[in-house]
Amino acid sequence: MSDFADGPQAWVGAWSEKRAQLTPDRVGLVDAATGERYTYAALDRRANRGSRLLRAAGVGGGDRFAVVSRNRPELVDLFFAAGKTGSVLAPLSHLLAPPELAALLDRVDPALLVVERPFLEKTRAALDDADGAAPTVLAIEATDDGGGDEVPDGTATYAAELPEDDSPVDTATLAPDDPHLLLHTGGSTGTPKEAVITHRGVVWNSLNTVASWGLRDDDVTPLTFPMFHTGGWNVVTVPVWHMGGTVVLAREFDAGGLLGTVEREGATVLVAVPAVLRALTEHDDWSGTDLSTLRIVKSGGGPCRQSVMDAWWSRGVDLSQGYGLTECGPNNFAMPDGWPHEKADTVGKPAMHVDARVVEDGEPVERGAVGELQLRSPHAAAGYLDSDESAATFGGGWVSTGDLASVDADGYYRIEGRKKEMFVSGGENVYPAEIESVLTDHARIDEVVVVPVPDEQWGQVGNAVVEGDDALTVGDIEAFCDGRLARYKVPKRLAFVDEMPTSGPEKIDRQAVRERFGGE
Repeated sequence: MSDFADGPQAWVGAWSEKRAQLTPDRVGLVDAATGERYTYAALDRRANRGSRLLRAAGVGGGDRFAVVSRNRPELVDLFFAAGKTGSVLAPLSHLLAPPELAALLDRVDPALLVVERPFLEKTRAALDDADGAAPTVLAIEATDDGGGDEVPDGTATYAAELPEDDSPVDTATLAPDDPHLLLHTGGSTGTPKEAVITHRGVVWNSLNTVASWGLRDDDVTPLTFPMFHTGGWNVVTVPVWHMGGTVVLAREFDAGGLLGTVEREGATVLVAVPAVLRALTEHDDWSGTDLSTLRIVKSGGGPCRQSVMDAWWSRGVDLSQGYGLTECGPNNFAMPDGWPHEKADTVGKPAMHVDARVVEDGEPVERGAVGELQLRSPHAAAGYLDSDESAATFGGGWVSTGDLASVDADGYYRIEGRKKEMFVSGGENVYPAEIESVLTDHARIDEVVVVPVPDEQWGQVGNAVVEGDDALTVGDIEAFCDGRLARYKVPKRLAFVDEMPTSGPEKIDRQAVRERFGGE
């Protein structure tokens, strides 16, 4: 039996329309770059204009269009417009190089491409490299926030093509399994895969988040993730809109600016990657910023070091860790009421409408054992676009995450690292994430990635690639790990970088580190 009534529904994509009907005068969006504040009624009118623009450009039900931009109100307009028209929004990373962007454009094959001015030249170079038919290109001028020069003469602009008519449009009648978003994974090798996110998935992730995290209609959240990432939409943006709360956009991350937003807007919910949370604690404004309005603060996108959690706890903020991925959710776990800080290295327990299990060779392992984490929920993606890897990830009714996990005696899930990152040293399984969690507590280490290297005696040993004090020695590492890690887990090699490579905003590119410092 379907989790929706049989047949299509007009409400599935009508997010802005429904909010405008229920809470027209509430502020749904704040643009931190310009100071503009948009009520839900205004957002719906903007979405009506965006819908007319899409239809005038020949983008209809099931058609795809792409956007290359920083976080801007225009992306919000187009998200809502995609729901109204039944079209499919594919936000693409502005961080990609032209050949990488060209490969994604070939895969998505958009009928329309909307590009923010600072990335216009890069995108045109990508189109020159792409094999598919060239889409219509519209440029968003970024001069309103100092983001770039005016659009070159002869270039069609989004503003000029946007119809003035903001009256209601006929909303598409959609089925829950119709796609709403194409979100590319954070793959660091080859072309990232595009996950097909359906309206069902968007709705159910939002329901899971609201029910499991306790979101409210007066919540205010600064968006710290880019909108080409699942975090930009599904971690907290859409769930907050679902409740009628307020989302604050910034073009790029700035620690001082974010702290100012938290205090100025009275933010109640903050979700960010560990590097952002750490940067906030190290900023000069940290101790003087009023954090008292924050009710929910979560870390996601990788393990959060203990010292960062301690810093937030010392300010009376109950920071905890979450877990998600583009292919499922992304909000799959929650911390139970009254959770003890001794469980801070876990991601909690499965959310309301999520099943989780840890398996080896497809069979559940004993409690406490390490295996691959699998998830099952109506918020899972429908699969990958034009990829033969869908069956391996989504087959059998479970989403295979590729992450290793364990479940403790109290039912808390702990992420042990990526399955492909595990290595064997002297016959023992070694999980880099566990070692990195210990090493990042060292006062002279800012960031660390542990990769395997060949060793004549043990087969493989760990090489700790450190961003920090380059006067550290292997002996220092061994002394620090004594009593914290089994000896076979302690890295036997040490390397240094001035700065870790990244594959996305504040996310370490582990594959690049492994290619440079590891060995097969």
